[in-house]
Amino acid sequence: MEPDALVHYLDEYLDTANVPDYPGALNGLQVECRRDITTVALAVDACRYTIEQAVRIEADILIVHHGLFWSPIVPLVGASYRRIEPLMRTGMGLYSSHLPLDVHPEVGNNSVLCRRLNVEPDGRWASFEGTPIGVTARSPVSVGEIQRRLEDALGMPARLVGDREASASRIGIVTGGGSGHIREASDLGLDLMITGEVPHHAFFIAEEHGVNMLLAGHYATETLGIQALGGHIANHMGLRTFFIDHPTGL
Repeated sequence: MEPDALVHYLDEYLDTANVPDYPGALNGLQVECRRDITTVALAVDACRYTIEQAVRIEADILIVHHGLFWSPIVPLVGASYRRIEPLMRTGMGLYSSHLPLDVHPEVGNNSVLCRRLNVEPDGRWASFEGTPIGVTARSPVSVGEIQRRLEDALGMPARLVGDREASASRIGIVTGGGSGHIREASDLGLDLMITGEVPHHAFFIAEEHGVNMLLAGHYATETLGIQALGGHIANHMGLRTFFIDHPTGL
């Protein structure tokens, strides 16, 4: 497949142009691809390890959730140069999709996690610049049961802030870092909020607003969408896809 064809498909499928995001996200093609595409690598983060692993498996393009440009602008020397040098040397492209991948109803992090928890989606929440990026769901089970399902789905412990015996009849899911939405969860009357990680002070916000909260790791909660996107690309385009796992534990 020609690179332009894959990039155009991803831009359309993920609705990249219409989903707002942080300035550093720069969703879409971040590094030009100078090779026809037969093999696609996918990873949560664009970092030296994932780029070098993508080169090792001879991928033609690397698709990530967190792209290259979150940090302040720095000279391309030292570690910054070593991160991007394999892309320049091999002609491998790099494509990034941040909030468009969170939001997507089929392969989005939040929608996939909702399905993995076997709960019934009933709406959206956690707006960013007017676009809701999270998913709300209904469930007949307890917070503790959702914690068990979450840990099974992600293969790692989930930290609970709150009462595991409480009802989880209304759940709000927003993967990654969701601390800015705790008050919204309270205002919406959600019984449980599921996210990846929060800063220290968020404990008290959740406690004082009566929000049960499950924290399952920023990285772990955002492996789901990029893997689902890889499956979609393989099934619909016949390209070889590989997920490069580089867990941070955070």
